[in-house]
Amino acid sequence: MNPLHDWNLSATEAIALQKELAPRVQVTPLQQMPRLIAGADLSFDKESDVVWAGIVVLSFPDMQIVEERGLQTVAPFPYVPGLLSFRESPAVLEVWEQLENKPDVLVLDGQGLAHPRRFGLACHLGLLLDMPTYGSAKTLFVGNYDGLDEERGSTADLIHRGEVVGSVVRTKNKITPVYVSVGNKMTLDDAVKLTLACDGGYRVPEPTRRAHLFVNRLRLGEK
Repeated sequence: MNPLHDWNLSATEAIALQKELAPRVQVTPLQQMPRLIAGADLSFDKESDVVWAGIVVLSFPDMQIVEERGLQTVAPFPYVPGLLSFRESPAVLEVWEQLENKPDVLVLDGQGLAHPRRFGLACHLGLLLDMPTYGSAKTLFVGNYDGLDEERGSTADLIHRGEVVGSVVRTKNKITPVYVSVGNKMTLDDAVKLTLACDGGYRVPEPTRRAHLFVNRLRLGEK
C-alpha cells in the first residue's frame, strides 16, 4: 500500500491534495480480466463518526463469494461533499490489510473521475493501493447525459465541463441506471464491461451490492 499522504488534513488541505494527486490517475487498459473482483462499502449511523466498513471478494465471472472482511472504526474526517474519500478511505484500507485473497479489481460505491476535481473515492483508493479501481455510483454527482435507451446494456456518456467523465449504464431494463467512472488503471470501456458482467439480477453490480449487504449486517450485529 502506498502512503501517499498524512490523513490529518483540513478541508482546504484536502482539496489542494486532490488537485495535486488527480494527474497521477492512470487511465490505461486492463491487462487481463480479473480472476477476483471485490466490492467495498461503508455504513454510518446518522450523526455519528462510527463506521462499519467491509470488502467482499468474489470470483469472476461466476460471482461466488471468496472472502468477506469487515470492521467497526471511527472516521477521521467530517462529512464534506466532494471530500468523502478522506472520510471513507482509511476504514477501507484497514479492511484491505485483513484480506487473505487480494482482488485484481476493486469496485467502490461512489465516484472515480466523475468528481469536480476528477478525484473521487475510486481514484483515491486506486492510487493508495496502486491497482485497478472504478466507481459505480447509485446517484449522479456531477455532469449531464442524454440519449440513454431503456434496455439493459445501454450506455450514455456522462459529460461534465465539456469532458467525458464517466458512463451512465442501464443494468436492468427500464430501471434507473448506475453512474460508472474510472478510478485507476483501467479505461471507461473496461469499467462498463465489468459492471455489466457483474450481473446478479439487480440494478447494482454484484460486488458493491454484496458489500452493501455485508456492512449493514455488521452494523446490525448480524453474522
